[in-house]
Amino acid sequence: MHSISEYQQSFLNYLESQTIIKEPKSLYEPIHYILSLGGKRIRPVLTLMAAEIFNQEYKKALPAALAVEVFHNFSLVHDDIMDDAPLRRGKETVHEKWNINTGILSGDAMLILAYQYFEKYEPVIFQLLAKLFSKTALEVCEGQQWDVDFENRDDVAISEYLKMIEYKTAVLVAAAMKMGAIIAETSAENCDAIYDFGLNLGIAFQLQDDYLDAFGDPETFGKQVGGDIIENKKTYLYLKALEFSTSDEKEQLLHLYSIQPTDNSEKINSVKDIFTTTGASKATQEAIKEYTFKAFDTLEKLHIEDDKKAILKAFGENLMGRKV
Repeated sequence: MHSISEYQQSFLNYLESQTIIKEPKSLYEPIHYILSLGGKRIRPVLTLMAAEIFNQEYKKALPAALAVEVFHNFSLVHDDIMDDAPLRRGKETVHEKWNINTGILSGDAMLILAYQYFEKYEPVIFQLLAKLFSKTALEVCEGQQWDVDFENRDDVAISEYLKMIEYKTAVLVAAAMKMGAIIAETSAENCDAIYDFGLNLGIAFQLQDDYLDAFGDPETFGKQVGGDIIENKKTYLYLKALEFSTSDEKEQLLHLYSIQPTDNSEKINSVKDIFTTTGASKATQEAIKEYTFKAFDTLEKLHIEDDKKAILKAFGENLMGRKV
């Protein structure tokens, strides 16, 4: 097995070899820009890792890994437009650097480009990858729509929120891993088990993202800390705070989520205080652990060597302790 850094470097080399700036440049330059902003490349790394876990030469999974990364970044470009987000990985978002119309169109092109990378596989593998990708892409859109719908609802249940983040975030992590398994031509049982591992890890990852949005370090988080609070998003933290709050705390939280002040710093600090005093922040950290351990439980269903299970577990533990 290779190291995470080796997968990352191999993926970056492949990405650089595939990057095409062509006419019209106003369509392709934003694509190059968002793909070059960095990040840990977690999803493509998982595709490469999964292929090697099931005894395939990991480089065979590079086109699928790039498809996953291009799709993920397409969703970020459109999400940032919908959220009116100023920063992505510490840099200007595409729609801020160019304009909204360019962001929409470049994002559309990225979705099509993602599909094209599956054409590098033989027909049987292509069909399985495309089928999984289509299902996943639609679920991501459904999750995003639920996220938007929740902004105008005051009765979002924890179960609904968990379903939303499963679709918006976790299914792509799960699909990234299953693609590696498909390319390795392992058993259906192994494909399903690695998907479940990725799904639970993806939920833990998004809960961690929610937590870091409020309590992360702006220097390392890369995004605007407190962005979810500014947008009045009903995150796991918010829903748990409502569940655990006193009547006074609930009234204050509902008020804070009904206003959009010119200076958001006081609002962010007040909301964070409620998240802490109600125990919502602690409950969120516990949920992150719960879903990470659920992911670890699925490793028992995998028909692979114990040392490979240990590698997957170590990856999950590292993800659970991330700061970015």
